[in-house]
Amino acid sequence: MIRISSGSTLKRQVRAFILVFLIEATVCQIRYSVPEEMRKGSFVGNVAEDLGIDAKRLKLGSARIVSGDSSEYIRLDVDKGTLVVGEIIDREQLCGQTSPCSLNFEMIMMNPMQLHSVTITLRDQNDNPPQVLYPVQTGGSLVAELVPRSADVGYLVTKVVAVDVDSGQNAWLSYKLQKATDRALFEVGSQNGEIRTIRQVTDKDAVKQRLSVIVEDNGQPSRSATVVVNVAVADSFPEVLSEFTDFTHDKEYNDNLTFYLVLALAVVSFLFITCVVVIISVKIYRWRQSRVLYHSSLPVIPYYPPRYSDTLGTGTLQHVYNYEVCRTTDSRKSDCKFNGAGSQNVLIMDPSATGTMQRIQSEKSILDEPDSPLEVRPLSY
Repeated sequence: MIRISSGSTLKRQVRAFILVFLIEATVCQIRYSVPEEMRKGSFVGNVAEDLGIDAKRLKLGSARIVSGDSSEYIRLDVDKGTLVVGEIIDREQLCGQTSPCSLNFEMIMMNPMQLHSVTITLRDQNDNPPQVLYPVQTGGSLVAELVPRSADVGYLVTKVVAVDVDSGQNAWLSYKLQKATDRALFEVGSQNGEIRTIRQVTDKDAVKQRLSVIVEDNGQPSRSATVVVNVAVADSFPEVLSEFTDFTHDKEYNDNLTFYLVLALAVVSFLFITCVVVIISVKIYRWRQSRVLYHSSLPVIPYYPPRYSDTLGTGTLQHVYNYEVCRTTDSRKSDCKFNGAGSQNVLIMDPSATGTMQRIQSEKSILDEPDSPLEVRPLSY
């Protein structure tokens, strides 16, 4: 009787057989060491040369990388037989504080099947500055360390705590006092970051003390971070509260006042310059107009519209034919006189004045009658 195994059991047996076969087929193991943050496409190693095989063997054997975690970071170029960077590798993101940090994967080839183990160790680069944990740097509130006026030499004020996510010597930190209200009163431990007094505190020392401490790592090039420590030299907490509250309020008030003063000055200056430019432009325009109107040497030529007629008289002809008709007691002695323009021998005719000339002839016939009381007198110009 033959018993057939279930599907899941058969799959497990096949996987176990393949795993045993692959382990027996392992040829060698190769290692590489590269720095982190290498650009995409950077050279890692020549696996064909290191394994002593032809690069064509990788292509014919369908060589590939088998690893779920490292396949996105390392890529196999089968044409050249080399390993290159597939994505930028951040050691801190990949391994955190674990040291050493490495990528482990297998390169498999077929016909015949070969399995090669590859390990790539990532060297740390100083790509992260120190991070200050204490004192906490707050934007709005002001935190101060209290130092009594009775403090003796070596009094521990506070301790600056910082860390560096890099590894090795890149994570070694040193502390240095950069600025201080009174440099003769405090000092900072170069290795531990402790702030202590270096002399006796006196009544003449200011209540508000401000220290600036710089934290540097040991990388090449080194990176640094700056922390500000506020120290209050006082015996009572209410005194400290009043002093630092006034200090914060005054600083914010002065900053706002300076901003508004600068803004107001800029607006007033702009308006003043604009007004001056407008006034000067108007003055220049008026001066040019006065020059054109009052200092022109051109003669004034009167303009008479075409077919101008004297509205004060009774004439209906054009300007060159205007006349005046007056009645007299002795119409026989009346005479009709016409004023011609330019010459007495030239009569200017206009086709549109045909009706007017006919009217003149009719009036002349009236004047020729014996009893006509009309008299025509020329207009004087």
